[in-house]
Amino acid sequence: MEKSILFTAFLLLVSSAVFAQVGINSDNSAASNSAMLDVKSTSKGVLFPRMTQGEIEAIVNPANGLVVFCTTSNKFFTYLLTLNKWKEIAYGSSIINPGGGWFCGDPVTISHITSGGVAPVDKTVTYGTVTDIPGEPAKCWIEGNLGADHQANAVDDATEASAGWYWQFNRKQGYKHDGITRTPNTTWITSINENFDWQSANDPCSLELGATWRIPTGSEWTNVDAAGSWTNPGSAWNSALKMHAAGYLFDSGGSLDGRGTNGIYWSLNQSSATKSWGLYFFSSSCFISEYNKSYGFTLRCIR
Repeated sequence: MEKSILFTAFLLLVSSAVFAQVGINSDNSAASNSAMLDVKSTSKGVLFPRMTQGEIEAIVNPANGLVVFCTTSNKFFTYLLTLNKWKEIAYGSSIINPGGGWFCGDPVTISHITSGGVAPVDKTVTYGTVTDIPGEPAKCWIEGNLGADHQANAVDDATEASAGWYWQFNRKQGYKHDGITRTPNTTWITSINENFDWQSANDPCSLELGATWRIPTGSEWTNVDAAGSWTNPGSAWNSALKMHAAGYLFDSGGSLDGRGTNGIYWSLNQSSATKSWGLYFFSSSCFISEYNKSYGFTLRCIR
């Protein structure tokens, strides 16, 4: 095998010496007249030298324009003689997924419709997604609240468009609140007494985004809270999840409170027949606590 590779390399060098250009083409076509090196393939790419940062730093007198791939940071670098530095080659925003599938980091566009018994209004939303969150680095999260038009603009963003919708525990019907009117304005459930966690058949994340999505567990909220050192609304907002004070609906009647000052997000785990765990932050505090199941809290979905 090694002899074959060396012989091929020798032939390429001879070809280069004679014709001043090299063609490596899967269709056996000649190299382009304008190219010193012409590589054609419909199934394979080109691999640049792959080195650690230390190995790149150890290169003696690198040529101007030399390109390598750094395995330490997973980025391309080129050497610029005028700066005497290796400069990162910036990536653009376009992506192509292997096999054409969906990957975390891709957006999710959902047409919410009221006929499903979950969305309070009809609208189409594109949710950004993010992964590598401290405490739960292998999970994928939506970047805004379920039902929100977009990610919040600030930790104290008090707009309905950023807040998204609210849910009572283990109920699939979501509620929109514009600050005056709750939609749907149905009779509010003031007491919930049932001894089980949020059931998958009622999980708004699964019902609206797809079966692979769900509400975070209490342990997942605890993990990201601890690993991210969330001690107040500001630290929760400064995370990649951009948690913000979307407010909540009172358990006694479904009226809105705390939008812009308080953030409370359900987990899918109960603490008792009447209370469940949620992530709560306000003023100078951020912690996991238990709340009456009849409160209406926001949801942040995970997969």
